[in-house]
Amino acid sequence: MDKRQAKLKLNRENSLKTDKQKLSKSAIVGSIIATIIVSTPLLYSLHESVPTGKVWNTFLFTYESGAWKEAQFAMWVYTSKIIPLILLIIWFFTCKHWWYHAILVPIIMFAFQAVITWNAEAGKIDEGTFVVLLPILVVIVPSIYLIRAKMFNKINTSDKSLEELEAEFMIKPKGVWGRIKQYF
Repeated sequence: MDKRQAKLKLNRENSLKTDKQKLSKSAIVGSIIATIIVSTPLLYSLHESVPTGKVWNTFLFTYESGAWKEAQFAMWVYTSKIIPLILLIIWFFTCKHWWYHAILVPIIMFAFQAVITWNAEAGKIDEGTFVVLLPILVVIVPSIYLIRAKMFNKINTSDKSLEELEAEFMIKPKGVWGRIKQYF
């Protein structure tokens, strides 16, 4: 009997240690994400520290604005595309709702616009975005509609709550890398 109690006590202690480790890891990841989100206004206003000339010299690199008139304006354009992209990516990887795949559409739009702004010699920045988004929309919108239809069909034939059904449809890969691997 004593051996059995000792074994149960050891199992409880081990599970408490793993729970503390999970909580610690979750707190660290949550703190990093919160810091990134809170610092976005500062990151967005960094373009104000860039000089208004065509060339921006720092001790790390030299940036020449190319087709842009001023380096400060170019940095404003880059930050106006990259900051929302970062926030949308965080939202995508932390969203727990069944419709989180819909967030891929603005993510891809902002990513495409960021790439196009980097190649500013193309001239027209935001043109052609819909052509790139159309194949993605063709896949994502019907998928979301089908999941929604399946959920409401189950709601009508089930006595479960909407939250329980969302949890049932939710795909729960382990970690960020598991979510990325889920799409490829």
